[in-house]
Amino acid sequence: MKKKIIVIGAGTAGLIFAKKAGDLGLEVEVYDQNPAPGNPARASGIISINGLKSIGLDYGNMAGNIFYGADIYCGKEVMHIKSQHPQAYAINRTELNRRLLNECKDAGIEIKTGKRLNTEDILSLSKEHIIVGADGFNSEVARAFRFHSYGDQILTYRAEYEGAILEDNSVVKLFFDRKGMPGFFGWIAAESKDIIEVGLGIDRAYGNSKKAFDMFIADSRIQEVMGNAKMRSGWASVIPIGLRRRFVDEKNEVLLIGDAAGHVKPTTGGGIIFGGSAALKAAHAVKAYTEGRCSLAKYEQEWRRDFMNDFRMHSLAHWLYSNMSVKQMSNTMKLMKRIGIERLLSEKGDMDRPTLMLKRMLHLVY
Repeated sequence: MKKKIIVIGAGTAGLIFAKKAGDLGLEVEVYDQNPAPGNPARASGIISINGLKSIGLDYGNMAGNIFYGADIYCGKEVMHIKSQHPQAYAINRTELNRRLLNECKDAGIEIKTGKRLNTEDILSLSKEHIIVGADGFNSEVARAFRFHSYGDQILTYRAEYEGAILEDNSVVKLFFDRKGMPGFFGWIAAESKDIIEVGLGIDRAYGNSKKAFDMFIADSRIQEVMGNAKMRSGWASVIPIGLRRRFVDEKNEVLLIGDAAGHVKPTTGGGIIFGGSAALKAAHAVKAYTEGRCSLAKYEQEWRRDFMNDFRMHSLAHWLYSNMSVKQMSNTMKLMKRIGIERLLSEKGDMDRPTLMLKRMLHLVY
């Protein structure tokens, strides 16, 4: 039986897997194409506090900002959702990955950097080792072993600005407009006291995210916030919105985790909690597999058992706001406010696990 585990990709999910697998006594090596893994991660991630705790990352001391809720804009309607308790952190993704990388190194895990592995390299490694593909959206591992493609994809453009002042740094501003941001939404969030991130996403069928971004920041509501702020940096990216049909190849002993598998919330594009949870489940499954106690398929079975209902609810919400007109969504928000959903979301909302949120709401009502 193959004993060494080769992790391809030193992003967040890959490093969470490597650290847990190492803790479980497995022999692990991590490969990454970048000379300094973590550096390509841009800007802050808005990461739920409960989600971080669920995957064992107590990194609140890295937070540049703390969020209590969100203001959601559609047409002339605004929904204000704000908890009395902290809900999420703004954490710099580069710093997060660096800390995980150092924890892996301290645990004795070998990190091999600066070499991009092609299909031939990966197939060669797979002859003797278990392969864990954590190499992101454009996964070479998935290509090498002919995993099915994703469903939809979102094109994003985001930028950091300094000198913009938000009236309330503790809430994220979300903007829904099917004409300007078809398939997704725009946002403004304070990364720290002096830096904000402005971004938007569009369905890939609608073309150029930078062009859509330029139209977005020209909006009077955005200009009011921006004032004379100066852009520090801007970048485009692609987010998968949909799981691969499978993310385990038992025959070749290959697993996909994180963005490579599509472990991304369809509502927001956030992948740390779904991907981090997958990484932990994969590490335990690989450990059990090497001891002859289960098949590698247990990893996928357990992730689907615990997260598939949440994923479907995120997908449904994404489909709804992607297909509603501004008027329809505005009217829906108005109705939600009238029947008290705004208050319930403020008291019982959950960024990652809508199934848990519903249970809390039902408990509150009944």
